[in-house]
Amino acid sequence: MKLKLFLFSSLVVMTSVSMTAASKNSMAVLTMQELQDKIAGGWAAQTIGCAFGGPWEFRYQGKMIAPETDLKFSTSEVKQNMLHNPGLYDDIYMDLTFVDVIERFGLNAPADSFATAFAYAKYPLWHANQSGRYNVIRGIYPPRSGYWKENPHADCIDYQIESDYAGLMSPGMPNAASAISDKVGHIMNYGDGWYGGVFVGAMYTQAFLYNDIEKVITEALRTIPVKSKFHKVISSVIDWYHQHPDDWRATWQLVQNHYSTDIGCPDGVFNKLNIDATLNCAYVIMGLLYGGGDLTKTADVATRCGQDADCNPSTACGILGCMLGYSHMPEFWRKSVEGCEDINFQYTDISLSKVYKLSLKHALMQVKKNGGKVEDDKVYIKVQKPKPVRFEQSFKGLTLSKAISLKCNVDKVPSTRFEGKAILLQGSVRCKDPNYKALVDVVLDGKVVTTLQLVRNAYTANVDYLYYNYDLKAGNHTISFRWQNPDAKAQIYCNRFIVYK
Repeated sequence: MKLKLFLFSSLVVMTSVSMTAASKNSMAVLTMQELQDKIAGGWAAQTIGCAFGGPWEFRYQGKMIAPETDLKFSTSEVKQNMLHNPGLYDDIYMDLTFVDVIERFGLNAPADSFATAFAYAKYPLWHANQSGRYNVIRGIYPPRSGYWKENPHADCIDYQIESDYAGLMSPGMPNAASAISDKVGHIMNYGDGWYGGVFVGAMYTQAFLYNDIEKVITEALRTIPVKSKFHKVISSVIDWYHQHPDDWRATWQLVQNHYSTDIGCPDGVFNKLNIDATLNCAYVIMGLLYGGGDLTKTADVATRCGQDADCNPSTACGILGCMLGYSHMPEFWRKSVEGCEDINFQYTDISLSKVYKLSLKHALMQVKKNGGKVEDDKVYIKVQKPKPVRFEQSFKGLTLSKAISLKCNVDKVPSTRFEGKAILLQGSVRCKDPNYKALVDVVLDGKVVTTLQLVRNAYTANVDYLYYNYDLKAGNHTISFRWQNPDAKAQIYCNRFIVYK
């Protein structure tokens, strides 16, 4: 089926949220049915958005999908992916890990409970998630597991695509959502990477209150420190949207010109790939603003921006779906989940139907915990004024210098001279024995500074770096490696050095 656009004005909606004045705070009043409808809309629309963009994930890096390229999508694709390509929905089943922890341990579940459930789940992970898992399994718990000096992927997109649950269970309460994200988001992220999740969660909280998508965005942005790069980027996108309200491609080019360089991700540095939370969230906001309140157009723009082209429409559509409510989504979108809402997502025992109910249950708990109340069929929400979370910055004081190509086993890496104040060795352990632990001495400026214990097993197989040091004294250095226990069946593949100055 060729893509069809279903255009709805962002002002023609849906549920009208009643607001009543309180002494210092406002109270928002929703019926139980309205609250459930918005929660279901958020979960259903993000699932559809993920399937919509799935075929285009990372196929367009540093370039847009041309307008003449049809983004074909049919109402059967969500179900077909659930049955035959369930790994596509990592955006969703990662969220459900945290929903399940809250269901089992309550709103006050400690960070360690979330971290343990996440680290030992059976799904594969990448980037910041995988680095966070690697750290937790080695005994490094949040917030250290996501801190940039412990996690080179700290600014990647990971928590941004997993934070929907926090907003959907915190209607009108952005600070309550931020408190949850403080515990969970620091498992894998820090700084701008963490802000992505805080911001997305906050947008969901505002989608329960406002029918104006720009209002949802600008109110949520108040949760992000003004001096952060993340705030600057999103503010720029809003400004550029006003300058080019009918041309999202002009805004895309401005984003590309100013904000497309990654500094941390070992896979993205000096490459076209960019899985940075900030850049990809810019694409989310473009989808929302240029989508004009229409789900299909929102998904279309967010997908055509490229890079993480399934996660970005998933996030954008989830927020808009929450604002619209399930019952006000176009029939085409509702049909996309009909017949598959009772199918459990891979690695979970939770379906869409079940998570609609769980998130409603958790939302009512949040409402009561934060000064609201439930009476008969009415939910009285004590609306929170968005407050900025604390300021964090990853890779502070570092700029990219160069990459030194290696493409050899660690025992073949020559003694390498470099000038800078930080270095990362990108590579991986390859071995059929999942219990093998390689011991490798790092010789820096003639001294053994550490012995790496590199493992390759089901949980840590895809960490994409072997060594990093972000605390060197600026100047000239030499680095080499000694493999203590070489194994003929093992390979410690070294791709390149990334040098910072």
